[in-house]
Amino acid sequence: MGVLTGKTALVTGGSRGIGRAIAQRLARDGALVAAHYGQNEAAAAETVAAITAAGGRAFAIRAELGVPGDAEALWAAYEAHPLHTAEVDILVNNAGAPAFAGIAETDEETYDRVQALNAKAPFFVIRHGLARLRDGGRIVNVTGTPDIALPAILATIAAKGAVNALTRSLSAELAPRGITVNSVGPGITDTDLNAAWLADPAARAHAASRSVFHRLGTAEEVADVVAFLASPDSRWVTGQHLDATGGLQLALL
Repeated sequence: MGVLTGKTALVTGGSRGIGRAIAQRLARDGALVAAHYGQNEAAAAETVAAITAAGGRAFAIRAELGVPGDAEALWAAYEAHPLHTAEVDILVNNAGAPAFAGIAETDEETYDRVQALNAKAPFFVIRHGLARLRDGGRIVNVTGTPDIALPAILATIAAKGAVNALTRSLSAELAPRGITVNSVGPGITDTDLNAAWLADPAARAHAASRSVFHRLGTAEEVADVVAFLASPDSRWVTGQHLDATGGLQLALL
């Protein structure tokens, strides 16, 4: 029996990449997983099929995040699915996307779009989910690493930093309910989101060199960290940011 047997998890952006790996890992630990997707229904179906084939339980829900009313639409889609449960034990805010632009190239429209998806959506997904989140539950926000300068995605880093700040303050607010709130910052991870620029051997070699292990991270390695924070073993950890970069900061020293 897995450590999450009898639990329900909702993973935003759960159809591909790190989100898919998180959904699969939580399902392997016994949770019923609601894998959210925004556009790619086929990818979400593949995630659910893979979980089911491995003996787990999952279902897909669709809602576009980063638009007005997105959080309400997400929870409505969850409640409309016949496999949903009345309460959720684990909420993983993983959905997001970078805008590759420095400050000079970032206009207000781009900034607002990045903030809406990467910062505003997690805030309101949590807000509208609190009535559904079971006491003693877990909130895990997949964000970014605050100690690394990444000017090429400046607006995205600002948005992710906002969620790191949210994580710390929210952990104090939800402590009376026994709910832990933590964040995880992936490093350079070998996923389809990064496939285009990692296809260049020189770019891949440079990216690998940034870690003290001299390789890229995998989605499964990030998912393992999230799984710990979702498990009963993390009950005494809250308001924390866990670096899952393979020592990226150390390589920059």
